[in-house]
Amino acid sequence: MTPALKTLKLTRRSTIAGLVSSLSCPALAGLRREPDFDVLIIGAGAAGIAAGRRLLASNRKFAILEASDRMGGRCFTDTATFNLPYDRGACSIHLPGQSSLPKLAVQSGIELYPDPERQQFRVRSRNGLEKNLEEIHSKLELEEFYADRVRCYAAIAQAAAGNADISCARALPADLGDWRRTMEFVLGPYRFGAELTELSAKEYALSIDRSPGRLCRQGVGALIGKLALGMPIKFFSPVTLVDCAERSVALTTGEGVVTARAVIVTASTAVLASGKLRFRPNLPGAYASACEKLKLGSYDHVALAFNANALGLDANEVVFERAYTTKTAALLANIHGTRLSVLTLAGRSGVELADKGEDAMTDFALDWITGVFGSRAKKAVLRVHTMSWTKDPWTLGAFSSAPPGAQEARKALSEPLDDVVWFAGEAVHQTLWGTVGGAWQNGERAADAVIARLDHKPPRSAGG
Repeated sequence: MTPALKTLKLTRRSTIAGLVSSLSCPALAGLRREPDFDVLIIGAGAAGIAAGRRLLASNRKFAILEASDRMGGRCFTDTATFNLPYDRGACSIHLPGQSSLPKLAVQSGIELYPDPERQQFRVRSRNGLEKNLEEIHSKLELEEFYADRVRCYAAIAQAAAGNADISCARALPADLGDWRRTMEFVLGPYRFGAELTELSAKEYALSIDRSPGRLCRQGVGALIGKLALGMPIKFFSPVTLVDCAERSVALTTGEGVVTARAVIVTASTAVLASGKLRFRPNLPGAYASACEKLKLGSYDHVALAFNANALGLDANEVVFERAYTTKTAALLANIHGTRLSVLTLAGRSGVELADKGEDAMTDFALDWITGVFGSRAKKAVLRVHTMSWTKDPWTLGAFSSAPPGAQEARKALSEPLDDVVWFAGEAVHQTLWGTVGGAWQNGERAADAVIARLDHKPPRSAGG
């Protein structure tokens, strides 16, 4: 008998009555003629929850299998460490006009508000005291940086218009002078978690006009969590094998086998490339190659709670230093008007620090704060917390980026496999990759396509 699926109030200890019994009896599952579910979703991140909401509205029998002990994936709001909302991962909603998330946030009682995009550039003075760049040099020098950034965007766009796809680093103007290192960090690691040498100019050009994002006062992870209420999620259920048969699919977990008419895979490309999730038969070359090419960048956080506004900054103000090496960072200060600030470590130097461990990340953060703001700032730090997504076993990185020549990889993953497997997530979206909105929209797209297949109807057109 096909297991009954109950929609439960979601807690960390939630289980699914019918699903548990099915997973624990693989031999019986193998004897069933009909699949256990219409659809199974691998992963309870933004894409998985978005797909689940579509399936719930269509009255499909489905379940979400989540490897970890929580929902949200790379959207993770921690309220325990600092006794206030702290987004360990994604902290804003980009391109709100192209996503259903803002409307859903309002309906859920979650506040989104415009990112003020206040930025400062500072230099380290010889005596170690903080110096605002505008206090040392004329405003013309800061204006030169912004003008150079516009020139860099134009150069990348021009390179993207050519026949060959080159790296963004090759496209940059040669005369950036003392601003080059800062420009490389702001445009590459800080924006996409990867060095400009690793980013395709053709793909980057599609992202230049992204509008300012919306900040989420209660936390982006909290928003995804509210939208997940009522979802049938089975935690601690990593899928190790996706076995495709004609018009159906079987998933192997630690508790057994469960079957469905279709599956939506929202695992990160890094997890897919790692072999943690296998396919039988093996993924065709185009899919496997896409997972390998769409590597996840490094975008890690060191959160610092201060005992006062020791840095003298506005809420949500971003601070860069004028860098002369690749070992630099960016600070998001006084998040939502609190005394919590987050230092972003990204790109190659971020990977190196994460590999050395939490102590190395903390030491770098405190040294950076001291060098830019002075020793008084360091003394005002009450607590520090580090987060490395490259070390998270169920993500293995931050968000995807495409190297030169790989811009077709996202398109390859957007195609269904044997009409039973769909891939979804930020990495699959062809224009809004690396964003929560892109992951959400792509999850909706995949679910719509699956529903259309189950109904034997052509899918609705959708972005991503």
